[in-house]
Amino acid sequence: MKLRSLAAAAAFLSIGCVAVVHADDAPASPVTGNVAVTSDYMFRGLTQTWGRPAIQGGADYADPNGFAAGFWGSSISERSYPGGAMELDLYASYGQAISSDWSWRAGIYGYVYPGANLDQAGLPSRSLNTVEANAALTWKQFTLKYNHSLTDYFGVDTEQGYRGDSKGTGYLQLDATFPLSDAWSLALHAGHTHYTTTLVTPLANGARDPGYSDFGATLKYQVATHWSLSAGLTYATNADFYRRTSSFLDASDTRNVGGSRGFVMLQGTF
Repeated sequence: MKLRSLAAAAAFLSIGCVAVVHADDAPASPVTGNVAVTSDYMFRGLTQTWGRPAIQGGADYADPNGFAAGFWGSSISERSYPGGAMELDLYASYGQAISSDWSWRAGIYGYVYPGANLDQAGLPSRSLNTVEANAALTWKQFTLKYNHSLTDYFGVDTEQGYRGDSKGTGYLQLDATFPLSDAWSLALHAGHTHYTTTLVTPLANGARDPGYSDFGATLKYQVATHWSLSAGLTYATNADFYRRTSSFLDASDTRNVGGSRGFVMLQGTF
């Protein structure tokens, strides 16, 4: 089954592109880039690398008029994405300030997994690529965002034993970042994934519904102008469903992809 979680959002925020403003200076470039090494790639509270490290990087363009677009990539585990070794995210959005404290943004976000397909695990052919529409409202350092799947949600459909497709699956998240000093900051995250389908045949413990909530906290230290260190904790609910997730490569190879997890990350921005 395809696994992703919300608590990882805290981790994902710390991975996101951060524009660096130099003190002296000329206007900041509309293009920013980032690279990172992390001990575990967490997304919405679920590990995407089977608990192993990942290399990540991307670039963003932000127009002063409100348009933004970019791409971001990460190594992933073939145990969760049969035939795939990389996630490539492509996204675009538009937003405007409402006042000095309020702003809004809406966009499209695509998750692409080159080479990954359920047929690589002996199942009927099914891509794991996913497209979401999203809308966010920000007040000061708090952002409330809703993500709505326009396709099957990371391959979840009848091929994986579900009652029907997973189009319309939603993810609601609340994120906030608190500066603690010139060098330290704390990011907090909470989210909930609501699937539009359930398993036809329950797991051995009776679980059918893959829906869950996730929570996260990430402490970040700015080591230098372009480099930061982060450490985070995430927690995903619905242990009955995710505690013993089977690898697509070997059903006897299981892992708790959610639950309580931690990560450390070194990130560079430019």
